[in-house]
Amino acid sequence: MDKEMLKQVAMLHPDDVFPPFDIVMQRHGFEAVCTVAEQLGGFTVHIPVLRNMFAGCIAKQVNLEFKGGNYAYLSRKYGFSERHLRRMLGKP
Repeated sequence: MDKEMLKQVAMLHPDDVFPPFDIVMQRHGFEAVCTVAEQLGGFTVHIPVLRNMFAGCIAKQVNLEFKGGNYAYLSRKYGFSERHLRRMLGKP
């Protein structure tokens, strides 16, 4: 089936698009769904919660902001426990 035919059918029946791609299509359009399907179709993909998706970025930033004892400040700022921050920083 060609892409234009799929688009016409999807636009006529958006509530029947396979979840969660119905949400992607609703917010970002048919082309976004096609891009996801073309790039990841056939794979089993786990999509983590937002905070975990960017955990590596947060860890790098925490390392840059760490001043030797500001665990409480960084803990509040980034929403992690002090214990977790210590693990991120490789500190006991």
